[in-house]
Amino acid sequence: MGEKRSSAAEPAKPPPPPPPPMSLSLVRPSQKKRLKPKVIRVFRSVFRSLPIITPSCKFPSLPPDNNNYLHKTINNGVKVTGTLFGRRKGRVSLAVQENPRCLPSLVVELSIHTNTLQKDLANGMVRVALECEKRSEKDKTRISEEPLWTMYCNGKKHGYGVRREATEEDLYVMELLKAVSMGAGVLPLRSEVEEGGDGGDLAYMRAPFEHVVGSKDSETLYMMSPDLQGNSGPDLTIFFVRV
Repeated sequence: MGEKRSSAAEPAKPPPPPPPPMSLSLVRPSQKKRLKPKVIRVFRSVFRSLPIITPSCKFPSLPPDNNNYLHKTINNGVKVTGTLFGRRKGRVSLAVQENPRCLPSLVVELSIHTNTLQKDLANGMVRVALECEKRSEKDKTRISEEPLWTMYCNGKKHGYGVRREATEEDLYVMELLKAVSMGAGVLPLRSEVEEGGDGGDLAYMRAPFEHVVGSKDSETLYMMSPDLQGNSGPDLTIFFVRV
């Protein structure tokens, strides 16, 4: 009789090693409080209610970084750095920083896909509204500190926006873009594990934004145009509103 051959299955391949730990050099924001007289806030609130005519613009025409870029704000708001990023087939995240060298002070996961937002920006101006219900007058919670908003893009409902703590991938993106104040492109993935996902490339768009606080129920992020008389760069505004 012949020898019986073992029918044991081949051992499974070990999983790929995790990516190496990331070294962060981002610093904490200064948390400066800028107090403004109430009369100025009321005047600006009335001014912003007037119609604003802005030229349409294209996503691919984001100009390169420039140290002489526009430093003055339009509505006397605070200049911050805003970054929209995400896998091309995944959802967009918004990170707001005091400047590109700081840890993000706000991270919001939006319910719109990255490739959809890119197409909308290429077709013209984009208005994103994040809405939630009003709180009692005694509640001093700022609108940007809410955990959840209903999201609208150019008037159409797109699910919800969710505030969350910065993840390791968020911090990886912020660290890679530390020297970038404005631009758009694709970032390298951290490991073969990420490359094997179905989310596609990690795309980003970064620009200076003007952060205007109307009240505890209203805040707005205006993307600052590099040329107020030209037609370059996307036109994007993000509203946080309690209704």
